[in-house]
Amino acid sequence: MADPDVPEGFTSATLHSDRRFGAEHGAIHKPIHTSTQYGFASTDDLIGVFQNRIKGGFNYARQGTPTTAALEAQITRMEQGVGSICFASGMAALSALFLTLLRSGDHIVSSRFVFGNTNSLFGTLGDLGIAVDKVDTSSAAAVEAALKPNTRLVFVETIANPGTQVPDLEAIGALCRERGVLYVVDNTITSPLLFRPKSVGAGLVVNSLSKTIGGHGAALGGAVTDTGAFDWSNYPNIFAPYRTGDPKGWGLQQVRKKGLRDMGGSLSSEPAHQIAVGAETLALRVARNSTTALALARHLQTMPGVRAVHYPMLESHPQHAIAKRHFAAGSWLLAFELADERAAVAALDRLRLPIIATGMGDNRTLVIPVAPTIFWEAGAEVRAQMGIGDGMVRVSVGLEDEADLLADFEQALKR
Repeated sequence: MADPDVPEGFTSATLHSDRRFGAEHGAIHKPIHTSTQYGFASTDDLIGVFQNRIKGGFNYARQGTPTTAALEAQITRMEQGVGSICFASGMAALSALFLTLLRSGDHIVSSRFVFGNTNSLFGTLGDLGIAVDKVDTSSAAAVEAALKPNTRLVFVETIANPGTQVPDLEAIGALCRERGVLYVVDNTITSPLLFRPKSVGAGLVVNSLSKTIGGHGAALGGAVTDTGAFDWSNYPNIFAPYRTGDPKGWGLQQVRKKGLRDMGGSLSSEPAHQIAVGAETLALRVARNSTTALALARHLQTMPGVRAVHYPMLESHPQHAIAKRHFAAGSWLLAFELADERAAVAALDRLRLPIIATGMGDNRTLVIPVAPTIFWEAGAEVRAQMGIGDGMVRVSVGLEDEADLLADFEQALKR
């Protein structure tokens, strides 16, 4: 239900979200609460928080602070969900989700094109007895063929890093709903500004807050949001103590208790504050770098020596129709491949504006040769399955002036 005191527009609601909490002393921003312990007016109140009779109370900062709670509410509103949990990083959010909701003997169907560290995490899950089958999720039929009686969830990313493959989001959502399987969508690259996974039936949404939402490359963070689309009353892995009250809260409660209280992947108040402030310019940043990214992608297509350019809003992209239907814009991630694979390193060294770095979603354009760095550990066979050639370069487009960026890539590549 909409809050009558907060405007409906995305940026207006984000800017004024602190008003929903009555920020202390009239502060414009939610203050940074650094206390690790929180006191209670009565012993019964303390007991009520521990036993989940009192919602929203704070007892120890490992499970949240007033500052992280404000950020969680901000993200929940962005994703139009029923609740969110913040973590110290995007990988902490993913690890908590998988390790708290899955058990040995369970099965996952995942996109074959997932982020390198997520792929590494799947290897760890395999060692713990949780099987993962990776398929080309641009085909819902491939997902359906991989489903098993013990499949607990299907996991996709809206835009794959670095190859920019886009899953058949709507068809997979319909399949998961029909089979009663939890649908988990990583919305990091698109962000809730460009796409809301709830619209295709996702039960849980993951965002690495370090990137599009927070921007600026100044703070690590991650979040899991429950959209309310999944029926937790039929999920077999909810522990008995958490099967109380409204089933809509069971999943997030288990993730919070196990992922924060037990595993300790907690987001501190200082980075939570930085992310919340960064989110205020989300729409402005994404509009600019999406426009620049599309212009750069089209320019790279015209340049000799560039064998392929991967960006979902290019008409040549294999999943362009899906991206155009679901995403408001293409966001900041693109990749290109040089015909001469050995030339990639020298070309990147000639760039003047972009920074050679491993991160993404910064205000500055970042570039990296993919095969010898972030996907080196995966091995040649996995890289081939993911369509990552030795000459692939990943670009995270920033906020530089479009003309300057295009000219810089031209001078670096034309030689």
